[in-house]
Amino acid sequence: MPPRRVESLRDAYGKTLVELGEQDPRMVVLDADLSGSTRTALFGKRFPDRFFNVGVAEQNMISIAAGLSTGGRVVFASTFAVFAAGLAYNAIRQSVGYNRANVKIVATHGGLTVGGDGGTHQMLEDVGLMRGLPGMTVVVPADAPETAAATRFLHASEGPAYMRLSREGFPVVTDGTFHLGRFPVLRDGSDLTFLANGVMVARALDAADRLAAVGIQARVLDASSMKPLDESAILRAAKETGALVTLEEHTVLTGLGAAVAAVTAERYPVPVRRIGTPDVFGESGDPWELLDHFGLGVDRVVDVAWDLLRERGRVA
Repeated sequence: MPPRRVESLRDAYGKTLVELGEQDPRMVVLDADLSGSTRTALFGKRFPDRFFNVGVAEQNMISIAAGLSTGGRVVFASTFAVFAAGLAYNAIRQSVGYNRANVKIVATHGGLTVGGDGGTHQMLEDVGLMRGLPGMTVVVPADAPETAAATRFLHASEGPAYMRLSREGFPVVTDGTFHLGRFPVLRDGSDLTFLANGVMVARALDAADRLAAVGIQARVLDASSMKPLDESAILRAAKETGALVTLEEHTVLTGLGAAVAAVTAERYPVPVRRIGTPDVFGESGDPWELLDHFGLGVDRVVDVAWDLLRERGRVA
């Protein structure tokens, strides 16, 4: 297959903010002194009177965002994931979550693909933190087109939301649509199912291609809607394929793998294997080498799939 084109999720986000700002005068955007990196600077350049750079004060940014939302504003607030979900967690919990504020927190530079910034900045637990907040919508897009669609959806929806983006560009793998609470089938199959989000969607598809070459048909689901989950798709895959493998650029303790395992354990137990980071912090290095180092490479995905199929007696 020809290589997939690679596009920046951050660029898609920034451009979509400008598009939405043209349509909605209620919309405001906040940043914590990282607008060039998060791409909110695009909105600030076009709408300087509706853009607020609060400086290196992430908790204040969240509190200001919540306050603006009470006046009828549609608010987007951005910084790096380690600062948004980590440093500002209590402000999000108290000011946004508890008050059901109409604030969309879009965090960039999530996961291992922050690369050289190292373990202090590689936020691997943000999705789990945000999923635990009552009423919080959580989205992890697979590519730039899905990021743009999810940004439009969040703008049109009410209530708090968290969307996690990356520093690196990702291969384009979706048709550019987003539906909250649904896991689109990107590839059908009956032998096992890969459920993935973020950069791992492309890797799941690559693994499925390798397996198909030797007669194994793997289903691939895009699990970008982390809250709410598409429990019906999870259960359908469990019943129809009998085995699930989750893939995420996040700790396996509290992310997609944990969520899928909980659904199947309660309602339709089948073997589930979780691919993600173990109980460790990240390390400084090349983004793509880090994915392989922590066991998120395509070779390991294929190996895990084979081991699971052998355990179930589907292959010798």
